Amino acid sequence: MSLAPYVRIVARGKGRARAMTMNEAQEAMTVVLQGDAAPEAVGALLMVMRLRGETPEEIAGFTAALRAHVKNKLPKADLDWPSYAAGRSRGVPLFLLAARLVGQAGYSISMHGWNSHQSATASVREAIDLAGPDVTYTRLETLSPPAFDVLTLRDTLGLRSCFNTVLRMWNPSGAQATVQGVFHPSYRSLQAQAAQLLGQKELSIIKGGGGEFERHPSKDIALFGLREGAHIQQAAAPILDDTRRLHEAGDTIDLHALWHGRADNPFAVATVTGTAALALWTLKAVPTLSQADQMARSLWDQRHQPKDQSA
Repeated sequence: MSLAPYVRIVARGKGRARAMTMNEAQEAMTVVLQGDAAPEAVGALLMVMRLRGETPEEIAGFTAALRAHVKNKLPKADLDWPSYAAGRSRGVPLFLLAARLVGQAGYSISMHGWNSHQSATASVREAIDLAGPDVTYTRLETLSPPAFDVLTLRDTLGLRSCFNTVLRMWNPSGAQATVQGVFHPSYRSLQAQAAQLLGQKELSIIKGGGGEFERHPSKDIALFGLREGAHIQQAAAPILDDTRRLHEAGDTIDLHALWHGRADNPFAVATVTGTAALALWTLKAVPTLSQADQMARSLWDQRHQPKDQSA
């Protein structure tokens, strides 16, 4: 099957082009993932969509196609945690320690991803052992080689495509709850709308560090997402009074030392506990954000003790 009919839908020209419906988008991405589309057509489709902006229906359709295409599903988890940020501006992946705290609370986490153009310091894969036994990390290139091929078209096209968003929406473990970080704030609402179309029930989206789900502890955080399938938008107040960037150039944080108490860095600890709190709130571990912050701080203080707080 050719991708040409779908390229014509989005690229006919001013006054004639339109966005794809969810069904059309699902059909188009199915063609792509099956390897039946010419690479020129794939590039044309993705770049036209980038130029005019994707719709929730298109993102939901692409995501539905990806879910249907990948037959080997990941084991069921409580929380889906995608990690697809790219860029050289990121610092150490403090969110891995946040995920570990969530695991300490008795939840299973499915993390999946691909992180290109990052320094060794920022590498998620180099530090994944710090996420602990309750976090399973799956590499995109292993989980779905066709999806990896679409994502890495960025190297050929020179620009990211909406497939980065699709991967964040994927939820290959079928978790009831999911957390997502974005780099561009406008995507928070787009992803929440697409998730609702896909039937997601519990979702939290923030503008996170470098596009990861990682909270800046000294800023107001705008939370978008879903609770019981209904849209929410809520503010999370700062938990630390410290005016600075989340990742300062030249920052050196030893994650192992931080976790084991050999390093003292209040801002990094607040980033960890603040991020964990948002994940715990998404999982409905506690009803309020304030209680989630308290729970996360308690988990941090007791991180070297036997598990005594569970879901």
